[in-house]
Amino acid sequence: MTQASIQAVAHEAGVSVSTVSRAFAKPDLVLPETRERVMAAAEKLNYRISRSAAALKSGQSFRIALLLSESIVTWFNSRIYAGLDSVFHPAGYDISVFSMTNADERRNFFTDLPVRRNADAVVVSSFNIEPDESRKLKSMNVPIVGINIPSNNGFDAGVSIDDHAAEHIAVDHLVALGHHRIAYIGYDETDDRSALRYSASARLQGFMDACNSYPGVTPMPLSLDHAPSAVCLCDDELAIPALFRLRQYGRRIPQDLSLIGFDDNLYAPSLGLTTLHQDPYAMGAKAAQKTLALISSDSKHPSAAAEPRFETPQVQLMLRETTAPYVDPDA
Repeated sequence: MTQASIQAVAHEAGVSVSTVSRAFAKPDLVLPETRERVMAAAEKLNYRISRSAAALKSGQSFRIALLLSESIVTWFNSRIYAGLDSVFHPAGYDISVFSMTNADERRNFFTDLPVRRNADAVVVSSFNIEPDESRKLKSMNVPIVGINIPSNNGFDAGVSIDDHAAEHIAVDHLVALGHHRIAYIGYDETDDRSALRYSASARLQGFMDACNSYPGVTPMPLSLDHAPSAVCLCDDELAIPALFRLRQYGRRIPQDLSLIGFDDNLYAPSLGLTTLHQDPYAMGAKAAQKTLALISSDSKHPSAAAEPRFETPQVQLMLRETTAPYVDPDA
């Protein structure tokens, strides 16, 4: 069957040729009922728009670059991706994933992108952007949107939880239960091969500041002879194995030791893990909406279309079975 022309589709749908073009290239600018009529006409007439032709006409690549510091298969990153795709895919955009595991990969991305111009926007998850990197992207009118970024500097918009305040919530809960010897378990972030600063680093500082705000509360390492009565872990991927291992060693959770994780991932509810809930899917979808607004906006005032530019979703403490009031073993 011969493919129909765009004019034939416009006639069949009862709209202009420019409306047909927008329905494919920028569906968010077309009324849903109009787009459905165009899509039905295109299907009936076997019309398929050329992606390369649309890109040449609009000057867009219809591609979004997603920069990750870890594998996309992690719970957080996979949910971020799903949230982004829920908005970008219906709008006709693809997502290209770039892993920033070392300094060379990071340097190559910010060197090659301005030359290739093969992305309409850059979404950065969980780490910082350097001033020189920001300047390179802004020089080619490529908006930069962050998700859980350590600082808003260099970004046009972002959706990030307050890691520092979230860890304060965990400490507040433990202190209210009577715990005064509290430990923190996180990752070693002294490796600077990727030259990244991570948003999760604020969790440790939040933990320390919260503990120090209470008289008599001691933030302590796990190696001391006088063991802590409670532990905050920087994410559920650490908390869940720790929960299993401690029980294998005969420690009763929460009678002997209270545990609080961070994320509320897929397994946390079924395991009864008390944890701090964040929603990376919702953050991804919100970041995608801001990105599309920036792409469509006046290049002289790109941030105006994405107001509010930066949003801070609330983190919620999920009370489950791994925390309990402190009981003095010597009492």
